Amino acid sequence: MNQFSIRDIEKLTGIKAHTLRIWEQRYQYDFSKRKEGGHRYYDGEDLKKLLRLAFLYKRGHKISSLLELEQEQLVAYCLPEFNTDRHQESFRQLLAAVASFDQETFNQVFHLLVLRIGMQKTMLEIIFPLLNLIGSKWLCDRAIPAQEHFCSELVMKKLLLAIDGLEMEYAENARTVLLFTPAGEFHEIPVLFMQYLLKKNGSKCIYYGKNAGIQSLKDICEVHNPTHLYFHLITHLDDCPLSHYLQELINNFPGKKIIAAGPALEKQLLPSDPSFTWLKDTEQMLQFSNADPVNSWAQHY
Repeated sequence: MNQFSIRDIEKLTGIKAHTLRIWEQRYQYDFSKRKEGGHRYYDGEDLKKLLRLAFLYKRGHKISSLLELEQEQLVAYCLPEFNTDRHQESFRQLLAAVASFDQETFNQVFHLLVLRIGMQKTMLEIIFPLLNLIGSKWLCDRAIPAQEHFCSELVMKKLLLAIDGLEMEYAENARTVLLFTPAGEFHEIPVLFMQYLLKKNGSKCIYYGKNAGIQSLKDICEVHNPTHLYFHLITHLDDCPLSHYLQELINNFPGKKIIAAGPALEKQLLPSDPSFTWLKDTEQMLQFSNADPVNSWAQHY
């Protein structure tokens, strides 16, 4: 059984520990369990309940009203309405394939989408919303972790094949981007997708992968001397505060551009250093990937 500390819960839900304690005192509601010695902890079901509350609280619902609801009602409120527009049937087929672990159907639908609308639109308009929906279904007890893992592994294979299939001739002074996820971050798909976009648009890429330590990045930089370091952060579980980690990157890699993306950076204290840029949405991520690899159109890139 997974057990989480109050610090883990704070990072996973985005709700501060002191806020949780205020809610517990004000509404006589204990979110945690306690061991024999009185030490509090949270298990997987506690985490789901708090994630549901955080999801709805951040969308404007009052916590006093939410705590009066049964879990079944919270689940119903958390289930998203998803409109896939012209891709609705393909989306439905992919979702059904994930639910039944049908790899053949998933591959067929994915390949047809890529042929029809291309890899970039397939990822942005279908796959990322699909992954978000599967995550929401797990939150609402409508999906199991194995289904999310099944889908993620298939998507990663597709991205790797697409990246390998890009045959590029680079300009001699093209920018070189080192891609990674920080220590404790294991969501790799957004970084693989950025690698695909960068390579397609003429940038050289060095792909480290997930869970990269500072020293490993320094070792790579000594050999390859990249111009940019790029990472995508969904969940910051490392004990080091995010602001400290960002400053550590800036201090350890002088003269390089540090480019960050991902929801974990929202509402964080970010460095004002000119070498650091946060790409706050998909549009800015696409702009970065499309920037001229030799003479970037945006000065801070």
